[in-house]
Amino acid sequence: MSTKVILDTDIGSDIDDAVCLAYLLAQPECELLGITTVTGKAQKRAMMASALCKIANKNIPIFPGAEKPLLIQAQQPEAPQAAALDKWDHDTVFPQGEAIEFLRQTIRTHPGEVVLLGIGPLTNLGLLFSVDPAIPKLLKGLVLMCGVFTGQVAGRPEREWNALNDPHAAHIVYQAPVRHHRSLGLDVTTRVKMNADQFRAKCTAPLLRPVLDFANVWFKGRDQITFHDPLAATTIFDPSICTFTPGTVEVELDDKELAGKTYWTTHENSPAHEVALDVDPERFFETYFRVF
Repeated sequence: MSTKVILDTDIGSDIDDAVCLAYLLAQPECELLGITTVTGKAQKRAMMASALCKIANKNIPIFPGAEKPLLIQAQQPEAPQAAALDKWDHDTVFPQGEAIEFLRQTIRTHPGEVVLLGIGPLTNLGLLFSVDPAIPKLLKGLVLMCGVFTGQVAGRPEREWNALNDPHAAHIVYQAPVRHHRSLGLDVTTRVKMNADQFRAKCTAPLLRPVLDFANVWFKGRDQITFHDPLAATTIFDPSICTFTPGTVEVELDDKELAGKTYWTTHENSPAHEVALDVDPERFFETYFRVF
């Protein structure tokens, strides 16, 4: 039985968003109801999503969303991987100013059935939950690639990109009464990596060819991929890939130097959130690549 999913993404910055979307398009158990894009160059990001959807031969609704955070200055104004778009057919015209209403109406049309997967800054989701406070309770689940929860991430800052890029939106989202709210932070996502040559060797399926072109832009500045967002996506269909622990997440707003930092406290009896604390990398990679 398929699972209804909506993807909110900042595809075009870190390559893992495109890697994630390709998985959702190939996953036979995923009924992808739509895609919304977020942060700078939302239109370019929509074009990149369109290129993958066309290769997959799927007509998925795509809506460019909010380009600026709710209150702070934007920190992600560009979508550098869009430079590879000229190699692939893609739509160039999308509905404008309709992303939040699309999310709202789609979730209301399928109450209790939609898993909302957020893999970018949380601006669109914060706006959605503010415009229609009933939406969180109408979701089947909310899965986020967001946060740092144990502080045990070697060589990484104590704040995660999606949370710090719009901390006020993150605060709204983590306060929302979602029935099943799951987060995967840098604590576990940084444990699923692949170097550039390994990834290139894996990209033989047609759907991964445009992803590889986007990745070659990414590889100009580094020599590996960390599968942050794809890990979040795979747990929708196989939660056993990660070990989740119940608790409550709070987002720092008062200290401007730490805005967007996530704090997690375990509460076994009345969990508001589930946080991933461990991952089986071998199981993840097998799960991810077998759908292509």
